[in-house]
Amino acid sequence: MQNEFEIKKEMCEIGKRVYNRGMVAANDGNFSVKLNDNEFLCTPTGVSKGFMTPEYICKVDAEGRVLQANKGFRPSSEIKMHMRVYKERPDVNSVVHAHPLYATTFAIAGIPLTQPIMPEAVIALGCVPIAKYGTPSTMEIPDAVSEHLQYFDAVLLENHGALTYSDSLLNAYHKMESVEFYARLLWQTMQIGGPQELNKEQVEKLYEIRRQFGLPGKHPANVCPNAKAGKPSCHTCGGNCSSAAPKADADLVAEITKKVMSQLGM
Repeated sequence: MQNEFEIKKEMCEIGKRVYNRGMVAANDGNFSVKLNDNEFLCTPTGVSKGFMTPEYICKVDAEGRVLQANKGFRPSSEIKMHMRVYKERPDVNSVVHAHPLYATTFAIAGIPLTQPIMPEAVIALGCVPIAKYGTPSTMEIPDAVSEHLQYFDAVLLENHGALTYSDSLLNAYHKMESVEFYARLLWQTMQIGGPQELNKEQVEKLYEIRRQFGLPGKHPANVCPNAKAGKPSCHTCGGNCSSAAPKADADLVAEITKKVMSQLGM
């Protein structure tokens, strides 16, 4: 079991990965780790996540109040969003927020990542809805994210970025990598005529594989509200399986892609 200093070192290492992969710019992004029900480590505000050392890391309680922080460092201004995840998802031990380029592009365009285009994404992520826009550092973002927490392990933040959470910091970070890879593949296939999606039978077989593996977290294979009601699963509902998720059909995706390409002179 890791001690606090080892966790802080891991947070700094993940910070370097996030920064070096271009998932954040300048001082963007934040992540946290749960120590126990009332102690959490989090990245500080106003510093580049690619250049942190352990003394940068802050400790807060379940309300986001500072328990320990070295001089010159304050907890991330987005700590309220992290605390909402921990409160509503007791199985979560780490939260990662970043601005990966392709995933954030979809978040800005209002397009959820719901198309089943490759087995790994279907098994690991299910689908990724969009939480409605909220003003950073206010309760608007936690409230928007809350609507999706019981059904998904990754969420796009409208006009903002992406949020992933899991049972460990490394797994939460890997989910962020997966979201970005999924978004990039989807974007690139949209440039050459659109993706060839897996059919319902293929998706269900992949869901069954996930169930057999007993993977942790929330996923359409287990908790999709539409599937439970006998309706099409998240992967075929256009991201509309919770009331807050906007619907994006093929025509909408094509129209947005056309406009973006036109603006880019393509």
